[in-house]
Amino acid sequence: MNNAKTFTMNFGGKEITVETGKLAKQADGAVIISCEGTQVLCTVCSAKEANEGQDFFPLLVDYKEKFYSAGKFLGGFMKREGRPSTAEILLMRMIDRPFRPMFPEGYLNETIIMNQVLSYDENADAEILAGMGAAAALVISDVPFLSPVGFAKVGKIDGKLVLNPTHKELENSELDMIIAASEEAILMVEGEAKELSEQEMLDAIIFAHEEIKKYCQMLSKMQSEVGKKKREFVPVTPNQTLRNKVKDQFKTDARACLDIVPKLERGNAIGALNKKVAEALKENPSAYGLDESASFSKEAYAAVDGLLYEMMRADILNEEKRIGGRKLNEIRSIETETQILKKTHGSALFTRGETQVLGVVTLGGKTGEQMVDNLRGISYDNFYLHYTFPPFSVGEARGYRGVGRREIGHGNLAERALKNIVQYDNFPYTIRVNCEVLESNGSSSMGSVCSGSMALMDAGVPMSNPVAGIAMGLVKEGDKFKILSDILGDEDHLGDMDFKVAGTSQGITAIQMDIKITGITNEIFSKALAQAKVGREHILGEMAKTISASRSELKDTAPQILTIEIDKDKIGAVIGPGGKNVKMLQEKYGVTVEIDDSGIVKVIGNDKKKSNDVLNHIDLTVNGPKIGEDYNATVVTIKEYGAFVDIVEGISGLVHISELADERVNDVEEYLKIGDPIKVKVLDVDRFGKIKLSAKAVTPLEKKYESTNKDNKGKR
Repeated sequence: MNNAKTFTMNFGGKEITVETGKLAKQADGAVIISCEGTQVLCTVCSAKEANEGQDFFPLLVDYKEKFYSAGKFLGGFMKREGRPSTAEILLMRMIDRPFRPMFPEGYLNETIIMNQVLSYDENADAEILAGMGAAAALVISDVPFLSPVGFAKVGKIDGKLVLNPTHKELENSELDMIIAASEEAILMVEGEAKELSEQEMLDAIIFAHEEIKKYCQMLSKMQSEVGKKKREFVPVTPNQTLRNKVKDQFKTDARACLDIVPKLERGNAIGALNKKVAEALKENPSAYGLDESASFSKEAYAAVDGLLYEMMRADILNEEKRIGGRKLNEIRSIETETQILKKTHGSALFTRGETQVLGVVTLGGKTGEQMVDNLRGISYDNFYLHYTFPPFSVGEARGYRGVGRREIGHGNLAERALKNIVQYDNFPYTIRVNCEVLESNGSSSMGSVCSGSMALMDAGVPMSNPVAGIAMGLVKEGDKFKILSDILGDEDHLGDMDFKVAGTSQGITAIQMDIKITGITNEIFSKALAQAKVGREHILGEMAKTISASRSELKDTAPQILTIEIDKDKIGAVIGPGGKNVKMLQEKYGVTVEIDDSGIVKVIGNDKKKSNDVLNHIDLTVNGPKIGEDYNATVVTIKEYGAFVDIVEGISGLVHISELADERVNDVEEYLKIGDPIKVKVLDVDRFGKIKLSAKAVTPLEKKYESTNKDNKGKR
């Protein structure tokens, strides 16, 4: 039966419709959300019970762009949508992060949120609709969920904040930021900016939040009218007897662990404490509220983790005491180095405390661009960053099985921080940045921003300003809170917020905030931004001790790119039939020649002289030789009346016998042989394109060969 119910509101000047009761009715919650012809089906299903022994919340968010939604075929050999693209993975993470803290504590039932783009119109952003629709599906379902959540994208175009701009509008925007929030507080922020101030970023967040509140109010109305009664569940709660007993008996051991500064040593000490507690549990399980069938090692891990959680947070809130004795706003020691790799185009090593990232830059031409095929069509990125987090960086003995979702997310954040500060005018290169995490203890993504920025400068890539990044943390209990600068991995794990800010001395270029609580206030956000700015400026100062601006020239190892612009109607002449002319140039000179549809020709090679020769060749092919100019040529044919020479392949002219030398010439072959190089001056180009050349006008030739003409010999 079709029991459809529709809810509509104006959101940023566009009508958004949320319909339920029509599609996917066997899901726990399902809606189809629509705007301007874009329609996204959002569903949620959650298991009725938690798996036995479950100790974490297994939430999975899926997002899939169906190419039929835009009337398109998928590019490449495979015509069926397969593994998610990078953009799809990033959106899954974006939706997951604000939802996770909004499930009630102790709800550990496996939960799957699926979003599918069924119809796509370029005037409405499917990404934002997916987040909004998923929130609606959760709210009207029987799945426990604490509060309605909304999403919004904000741009800043011509100095004005714009809600949910299209992708085309974002091309002219200073800001591209997504905010998720409940009616009461901010839950998630992610975006990039062109060196905007902290106040401008805060204004954008408040602007978006005001609109999100209206959407949350509509979701509350939906819940009251069509929402299912929330299911009852038995929360998975910690064994309080175990927690209290472990706290009483092992608090001193836990304190000793927290006093150890080096990460691996502290980790080893915590591991030893886990074993010690597990042995105690095994000897007398009933004293800890357990029975003989319990997994003692698992119970010990949870109890020790809970104890460390309480102790570390109490240290920070009550004594402003951090692991290692750092002040709340203190940055760990920083070491930097450039030119660490000999044959790369640019490299830098950034070490902050126990986090170390190697940044490497590779420069190239159009063939290095990254093709992106999505609902909006095929596009090409000429700047991209790849982030790698191998297990050895945290001392783990396991193999590396390829890039995971976390690496994609961290790399995307670092890429957004760096890409807008590159000055592409007169820099026609494709740029790839690799960030290799060699050691990690807190915010390797921000370390990647720093190492990537330094590597770009080392490579000679023109940049408006150097970029640095910092990760901020939060510990909050009730109204009391403390903000931490440059957080450790343990402070991230045991804290309430991971807030990353990257930027230059002039402003913010990228931002990302995730929280584990049900929201933060504007006051907390504003203080975190201000504290992050101080930390960022300190890090920039440390980086400047090694390198503070881009090198004036590219490394010898980097390819040289020379450009020339030709008329569009001459492109075919340069390429030649079947690419013959371009292939010849590439093989002869050892370069790569790229020609785009606008008539821009790029010659890429490591030998600047050869690249210039290719440009000259192309210029002659397109424009012909100039009267009065001198050229290097090659003899291709000898006649009684002179020699035909190639200025470049395909452009020939005649050096008449009278234009070879100052004296009278009887036999051309006494002066020239086929294949000889010769310098010539262009005397004239007639209306038929015939070229008249002179050798003696440059340097008169002298006899250097025996004559092969018998008649001439007889005459002498």
